[in-house]
Amino acid sequence: MKKILLLLTLFSVSLINAQAFFGKGDDKFQVGANFQDNATGINVTYDFGVGENISLGFSSTYALGVDEALDASFGDRFDIKARFNANLGSVVNIDDNFDIYPGLHVGLKNFGGHLGMRYFFSDGFGLFTELNTPFAKYNTDTLTAEEKIHNQFTISVGAVFGL
Repeated sequence: MKKILLLLTLFSVSLINAQAFFGKGDDKFQVGANFQDNATGINVTYDFGVGENISLGFSSTYALGVDEALDASFGDRFDIKARFNANLGSVVNIDDNFDIYPGLHVGLKNFGGHLGMRYFFSDGFGLFTELNTPFAKYNTDTLTAEEKIHNQFTISVGAVFGL
């Protein structure tokens, strides 16, 4: 129900004038909650536009709420990634306030991909959701439950700010 309400809110507010991604020089900062098996945490992302539909950036996640049965160290809880996005909001042309951005990332734990969506209510504020999955894990052995933190499918939701 919460997901449906969020989607309706995102798509129903189309009268406000904002632009989701305007290309080279566009800076976006995101902060939100990260959800995955056995852990929840905080996710912080910074992206900067380098072309009409291309952005580069960094993402960092720290797992705060880890299942008590796990003995997760700082290294298990923390991840940082360099990322590449193809900002396709202007290509799919749903709404000027909407951006969809598939991308690739390389981090401390794995090489993977993400699919994100942003909706801006004004030039400086919006909401985002992002799905992340690993394509190749650096540790090819069978992973312990602690090593699976940030090495699995994750969902992040939160606020995005245009800088």
